[in-house]
Amino acid sequence: MSTEETTTDTYRDLYVSPEKIYPRQINGIFARLRIYTVILLLGCYYITPWLTWNGQQAVLFDLPARQFSTILALLFWPQDFIYLTLLLIIAAVGLFLFTTIAGRVWCGYACPQTVWTETFLWLEELVEGNRNKRIKLDKSPWNANKIIRKSLKQFLWVSFSLFTGYTFVGYFSPIQELGTGIINFSLGPWEWFWVFLYSLATYGNAGWLREQVCLHMCPYARFQSSMFDKDTLIISYDTKRGESRGKRQKNSDYQLQGLGDCIDCNQCVQVCPTGIDIRDGLQYECIACAACIDVCDNVMDKMGYDKGLIKYTTEVEEKSGGKEKTHFFRPRTIYYISIFVFVVGAFFYLISNRIPLKIDIIRDRNALYTETFSGDIENIYTLKILNMSQINQTYHLSVEGFKDILLKGKNTFVIDSGEVLTLPVRLRIPAEQLKKRSNNIRFIIQATEGEQFRAQSTGKFLGPKK
Repeated sequence: MSTEETTTDTYRDLYVSPEKIYPRQINGIFARLRIYTVILLLGCYYITPWLTWNGQQAVLFDLPARQFSTILALLFWPQDFIYLTLLLIIAAVGLFLFTTIAGRVWCGYACPQTVWTETFLWLEELVEGNRNKRIKLDKSPWNANKIIRKSLKQFLWVSFSLFTGYTFVGYFSPIQELGTGIINFSLGPWEWFWVFLYSLATYGNAGWLREQVCLHMCPYARFQSSMFDKDTLIISYDTKRGESRGKRQKNSDYQLQGLGDCIDCNQCVQVCPTGIDIRDGLQYECIACAACIDVCDNVMDKMGYDKGLIKYTTEVEEKSGGKEKTHFFRPRTIYYISIFVFVVGAFFYLISNRIPLKIDIIRDRNALYTETFSGDIENIYTLKILNMSQINQTYHLSVEGFKDILLKGKNTFVIDSGEVLTLPVRLRIPAEQLKKRSNNIRFIIQATEGEQFRAQSTGKFLGPKK
């Protein structure tokens, strides 16, 4: 074969369309666990925007108002960015921890791509039938039956995708008002844009791309190996027990024929959502959904063989033939657990001690200080006071730091929820009480109702050199 022909064949292999995968639905403990997880996660996603608290939407990322309310009756602002940072750190460390212990359990059960792909597959099976019927339908010529089934499937997919996009935008815009706006075609351009964009992403990723997202677009599969070690749970085929594989009668003495327990039924490949053969060894395409374990155990039951030809195991157990046990507590897991517990503890500590009130002090830069006719020293400040609570509050301002300190300006005021009050104040202190040029003072803001609404901030009071 010439070099030109070889190059042509190589390009043809690179650009060939991937063969469509028809995952077979299977019953088993892991399949049921996956179904329960999908129902739970989808339920949380679709129900949460409809929850109310004190007559308002409980969870709402109100971007125009730059606030985020939660079901815990807390109101967060851009100034509370530290809490979002801690949540992201908790999610990242949690992912590293669970991956180190249980491999790609996130991919197999909780990843949004997996959750929505499972849902779309259920809708497809509902309309087109099981795996064999779907294959037969795709290969059949276009007729009334095929057009009706394909059209109905697309209608369900599109409807579900649109509802998903609507729910997504409902986290950022009040969902009931959003629904009214859709019915009346009165939404703003950005709301329409995000509804359709998220719907299109759901429809494309879960309906058409499916496993291609996991195989070629998701970076997690590429760096997961850095979190694996010999004690990480993986799905593995027992080569010693299964080989040589081959067909046989149920009650035949297959061992005399030189065969292992694998009957080469290929069902482990048919149920795999990414289309791999687990018998070829651990592969990065494996998302650890354990569908191959369920179907293989079912086959072993029918044949009268022991279960576990394909199973969750670890490298240390696999290589030692079960003589060595998996170590859960090892340096890597201890390290991740320590960080995880620390960050979670810090998050809840900060939340429990959060004060929904913030004060910023800005000194007048035009004059360091002013000396009055009576000999007092005066400094001018501008206070920025933010009410981060969900109710309007009346506050009282006081200043500490010196025995005789006079506050000139308004010291009792009302701040609406989410509003920032700009308050100019003047402080006077007798010159003889100032022992140095720069002196610490403390501004204290206290709500007239609610002891938890109290904040303080330290500032500088400047005077003449001594």
